[in-house]
Amino acid sequence: MSDSRAIGVFDSGIGGLTVAKALCDLLPNEKIFYLGDTARVPYGGKSASTVERYSSEMTQMLIDQGVKLIVIACNSASAVALPTLENTLPVPVIGVIKPGAQAAIVATRSHHIGVIGTRATIKSGAYERALRALDPKIDISARPCPLLVPLIEEGWLEDKLTDSVIARYLQPLVQDGIDTLVLGCTHYPLLANAIARFVGDKVAIVDSARNCALATRELLDRQSLRAPAGNGGALEVALTDPPDIFLRVAREALQLQIGEVQLREVLHPARAS
Repeated sequence: MSDSRAIGVFDSGIGGLTVAKALCDLLPNEKIFYLGDTARVPYGGKSASTVERYSSEMTQMLIDQGVKLIVIACNSASAVALPTLENTLPVPVIGVIKPGAQAAIVATRSHHIGVIGTRATIKSGAYERALRALDPKIDISARPCPLLVPLIEEGWLEDKLTDSVIARYLQPLVQDGIDTLVLGCTHYPLLANAIARFVGDKVAIVDSARNCALATRELLDRQSLRAPAGNGGALEVALTDPPDIFLRVAREALQLQIGEVQLREVLHPARAS
């Protein structure tokens, strides 16, 4: 059996395009419909109830689009909303945390793993639970890095200010002696080069994008949802606010070919500050 409908992917902004890129590379016959909630980015500083409400709204928009499966390409949403969405959505759903945790367990040699993410992700303890479910004796150092998402959204991927912020956040983890670092936010792989320069080659860097894509392929196979071999793959992008820097960052950092971007209205726009 096969299914030519699109895979739905959503994130709070541009970060989930790292997952969309991995899906396009790994599953070239699949159509990908990406929904970025740029009107309300970032999710990481929001309350759990707000993240869950936003996630419900985004996934409903994808259901209305007619997708066959949903990938939550947002660590904050995966940490907070995935259990509810798994029980309520009419299509299979997969998050990014479990695949990232599995890859980290494989990568570590000293059994001391560092995790960085948004405040919402780190506060949820989702990575700690996922890692300890795989290895109860694992040593974990977790740290929120709330300034990284806004810097990425601005496109400051190679910037001295960004390098300074990375050093400020990661120095305690390096001093703790981690040998593996989980980039617990799908935005963070866009800073992989800058992070690697700081931590050095003794620390393995794990991002969940490719691992999430691999898990998605396995889920498609289990559910007999893979697109037919002759299906033409494509990436379609919709945002909840006009793109601006979004497109430049995506094209330059990920080398994605993005055509005309659709705009979708959200039910609960972000409050003005």
